Amino acid sequence: MVKIAALALLALLGSVACQGLSVGHYSYSCPNAEAIVREAVKNAREKNRGTGAGLIRLFFHDCFVRGCDASVLLNTTGSGEPTELKGPPNKTLRGFEVIDAAKAALEEACPGVVSCADVLAFAGRDATFFLTNRTAAYFPMPAGRYDGRVSFANETTLNLPSPTSGLQQLNKSFHAKGLSLEDMVTLSGAHSVGRSSCSSFHDRIPPNPSDMDPEFASSLREQCSSSDPSAMQDFKTPDDLDRQYYQNAVDHKVLFTSDAALMASNETARMVLDNAHVSGLWEKKFAAAMVKMGGVGVKTSANGEIRKKCWIVNKV
Repeated sequence: MVKIAALALLALLGSVACQGLSVGHYSYSCPNAEAIVREAVKNAREKNRGTGAGLIRLFFHDCFVRGCDASVLLNTTGSGEPTELKGPPNKTLRGFEVIDAAKAALEEACPGVVSCADVLAFAGRDATFFLTNRTAAYFPMPAGRYDGRVSFANETTLNLPSPTSGLQQLNKSFHAKGLSLEDMVTLSGAHSVGRSSCSSFHDRIPPNPSDMDPEFASSLREQCSSSDPSAMQDFKTPDDLDRQYYQNAVDHKVLFTSDAALMASNETARMVLDNAHVSGLWEKKFAAAMVKMGGVGVKTSANGEIRKKCWIVNKV
C-alpha cells in the first residue's frame, strides 16, 4: 500500500502540471527559492515547534477559500471590505511572520519572481518535513501559482469545514474543492499537531454526551477549567506530525466532532485503521494530498499577480 501511495503522488505531479504548476518552477528564475523558504521555516520551527502546525493550517485555510492564492494573507485589498483574516475560522491562524520573512528574503534575491501563494505551499511542505522529524520524504511541491487580489471575511465560514462538522458535511466540503473522501481522512491527520481552544470542542466534554473516552473527557474538562483553556490536539505525541492521531480516533480520544466523524462509516473507519497500523502509509498519502490540495483554484497571470508584500495587493 505504501508503494501505491507513492505511485499516486507521481500521478498527481503529472496532473498538476496540466494546471500550469510544475516541480522546479523557479529553477532558472530564482534557483534558491525553495531553500530560502525552507530556511525560514527551519528557523521558526527551532524557536517554536508549534509554528510548523500553524503553517500547515495556514496553507489549508488559504486553499479552501478562493483556492491556493494567498488571499488568506491579505490585510486589505483596497475595497474596504474585511478580508479573510477577519473571518471567524481564521482568527487563530499563525505563522504569518514566517511567510513575511521568507518573502522578504526572496524579494532581495529575486525581486518580483516568487508568489506568496507558492511561499505558502513550500512552507506547508517544509513544515510537514520538519514536524515528522525528517522521517517523511521531502516531497516535491509543484509551483507557478499567482496571488489573488480578492479576499472576503464572509467567505471563510462558507468554505472552511467546521470542527463541529459531521461526516456528510466534511465530505461535501472537501468534494467541493475537488478532494476525495480519502483526501479528507488523510488531511485530517494534520490534527496530530497543534493546540486548540476548548471552545472548539466544548460540546463533546461533560456534561455533554459524546462518544469520547470517559477518562479522556474528564481530563479535558479539567484542562478547560484552567487559566489556559486549551488542549493539544494529539495528547500522546503533541509535537510530532505522525499517525498517532488515527489511533487516537480509534480509541475515541480525539477533540473535535469532525475527528470523531472519521469513525462514523465503515469506509472511513477502514482508512483510519490502515493509517494507524500500516507503517509509512499515511505519510505517503499525506504528501500526495498536500500536493493535490495545492492545485485547488490556482490563479494565473490572467487573474492574479506576484505580490511584492504578502499582506497587500500591489495596487491599492
